[in-house]
Amino acid sequence: MDSNTCKFDLSGDRTADVHALMSYVLSALKEKGYNPINQLVGYFISGDPTYITNYKGARGLIKRIDRDELLEVIINDYCSRL
Repeated sequence: MDSNTCKFDLSGDRTADVHALMSYVLSALKEKGYNPINQLVGYFISGDPTYITNYKGARGLIKRIDRDELLEVIINDYCSRL
């Protein structure tokens, strides 16, 4: 087993796209009465888009951007606030 750390790098900056998408999805989840954090964690862990409501097309929208890209922007945003 190799002990070197692998470097993960996504090309292109889609930060603005991800922020807009996440705002929209969060809003749709809240409007339908879901806990958006719980639903998003379920989606990110399992990859199952049924954790995201179809309401207002939120499920189709979140599937347009890879989960890796979504997580990269979310984690980057969180870490920049520390």
